[in-house]
Amino acid sequence: MKIFKYFFEFVSVISLFSIFKIIGLKNASDLGGVIGKYLGPFFRSKNITEQNIKIAFGEINKKKKIEIINGMWTNIGRTLAEYVYLKEFKFNKTKFRHMKIYGTEYLEEIKKNNESVIFYSGHFANFELMAMELDKFGINCAAIYRPLNNFFLNPLMEYLRMKYICPHQIPKGRIGMREIVQKIKNRFSIAIMVDQRVGEGPRENFFNKPAHTTTIPAQLALKFDCKLVPIFLIRKGALEFEMTIHKPYKIEKNKNNIKDSKSITLKINQNLEKMIIKNPTQWIWSHNRWK
Repeated sequence: MKIFKYFFEFVSVISLFSIFKIIGLKNASDLGGVIGKYLGPFFRSKNITEQNIKIAFGEINKKKKIEIINGMWTNIGRTLAEYVYLKEFKFNKTKFRHMKIYGTEYLEEIKKNNESVIFYSGHFANFELMAMELDKFGINCAAIYRPLNNFFLNPLMEYLRMKYICPHQIPKGRIGMREIVQKIKNRFSIAIMVDQRVGEGPRENFFNKPAHTTTIPAQLALKFDCKLVPIFLIRKGALEFEMTIHKPYKIEKNKNNIKDSKSITLKINQNLEKMIIKNPTQWIWSHNRWK
């Protein structure tokens, strides 16, 4: 039955992409936001979304909860529509300026020193723009991604990511890990989203509740002595974004890799929590993060 479900999803997405392409970027983003707000909740568990919000914020009033949920789905819809226009985001510097970047001095230093660092963030705003902007800035970077379950859609998304976001895309998994290590040895930096549940990862506190968490940044930092660089992305308007590059920081080693990995990963989770609290309406709450 999954093959029929995936094919239906594929046809639906291609149909939407065709409409988005016809009506132009601004209209597409607006329409995507409306579609996401009203149709998105039918594709994900409302209970999981509300439970996740409760874990992070405790009991909040109904109005605030609705604001967070509606904002999330609106942003997801906009991001979906904007995939059709990744070429414009990547190359069109005269038609509109969509991104304001803070902390460019840190990127200049990384580029000047030819450093390999680990950039990390979560699925905020149009999260695909993070690796794109790093690539546009001239950072030698490879992005880690999770392949879609839908084998009809996944080749399309991989094509778009490699052509317009970042040419060096590495799938999560054991094979991907070997490629990551090789990239680091070749002086590449790595960009990774650290907010999704990782089944094989250890449980570390995330909003004071244990959650399976990726240890890839910790492993790379320990093995190659890479600095870690948090990045925060926010959608300020329909097509206006701000990206903040935080100061790169070195990890502390105590000659116990297990304990070191745990402390590094916990700090990453804590930084991610701060980003979510600052911008709760643009984070993806519908993932079963604490499963």
